[in-house]
Amino acid sequence: MPIHGSLFHDFRENASPDPFSLQGKKLLKVQMGFGPVWAKSGSMVAYQGDVRFENKGAGGLGRMFKAAVTGEGVDMMQATGHGELFLADEAAEVQILYLENDQLSVNGSNVLAFSSSIEWDIHRIQARGAAMTGGLYNVSLRGTGYVAITTKGEPVALDVATAPTFGDAQAVVLWTAGVTMDIRVDTGGLKSMIRGGTGETFQMAFGGQGYVVVQPSESVVAGGHNAGDGNRGGGGLGGLLGG
Repeated sequence: MPIHGSLFHDFRENASPDPFSLQGKKLLKVQMGFGPVWAKSGSMVAYQGDVRFENKGAGGLGRMFKAAVTGEGVDMMQATGHGELFLADEAAEVQILYLENDQLSVNGSNVLAFSSSIEWDIHRIQARGAAMTGGLYNVSLRGTGYVAITTKGEPVALDVATAPTFGDAQAVVLWTAGVTMDIRVDTGGLKSMIRGGTGETFQMAFGGQGYVVVQPSESVVAGGHNAGDGNRGGGGLGGLLGG
């Protein structure tokens, strides 16, 4: 008997020839003919053609050491070959950016994939308030190529040049080059009203020129910043671009 319904029509593979493209909101399609890509370990959900994977961990001894020290877990695999590769991360929404000799500071847990032409590293922030937190760290991506990040829900991109801008470290996804960041620590007063009233309240304060992207989620996830508290997981990011 024939199969009835719109499943195979509504959700058939998109025909985009772009190196990175969206397959719906929660799947990234990568055309492997443009060269190798870095992808979050375990993010492959399907591929067609001849695609091979090599687990690179944190991508080199230097980054592996910093990942162990900072708690910024950025386990990456390198994909090579030919065909189409589909990537996802726990049904989070995928956002695609193209960098042209530019730079981003990204929460490590939000990195999904990027072109092999993009340079990446883990950096300790230089913000004035960082000493009070025990140290914050970020993943910087720089160069020319495609970057795919994930967000829990639809994010908001805030232009920091228009007004003083602040974000919860668990909700900030990334910021662009030209944006400066500092840490504000509240040890009383507001802590009874913000984030359940437990412990210190950390806020990221942004200035300069550029954008900060914030997701509608404050969940603590593995692989974020180390705020100097062994019982506090990482979900935010650190780093200062242009500082």
